[in-house]
Amino acid sequence: MRVVLQRVSSASVTVQGRAIGSIGRGFLVLVGFSPTDGHGQLDWMADKIVGLRLFADAEGRMNRSLRDVGGAVLVVSQFTLYGDARKGRRPSFTGAAPPELAEPLYERFAAALRERGVVVETGEFGAMMDVALVNDGPVTLILER
Repeated sequence: MRVVLQRVSSASVTVQGRAIGSIGRGFLVLVGFSPTDGHGQLDWMADKIVGLRLFADAEGRMNRSLRDVGGAVLVVSQFTLYGDARKGRRPSFTGAAPPELAEPLYERFAAALRERGVVVETGEFGAMMDVALVNDGPVTLILER
């Protein structure tokens, strides 16, 4: 499981001009899955994301979590996180879970975040999406489990 997490002031996703999800302050989470991912990875990642202290405290240090600031998460599926471009000019995506495995993982991951008490919006699995964001900082992390 791979995640690109960006701290945002706002983020939204649209499909064919139709708004699918949007958040204010929080995290935009681009997530990809491998064929071997399961509930252990999903739960670990959900705990990690909700607990990360990436928001400023009164002294301006990154010391507050998503829960501490009442932030939300926008989760967007992105199989291209498993793109392998080491060889040739066209990436291979054989490391990504096929859609029939990835979609239930995606849905379960969003549910796992919600179970941890945060507001979660999502993109549309498998759709061509336009993602807009205001990156706050910028703060961007790559997480893998």
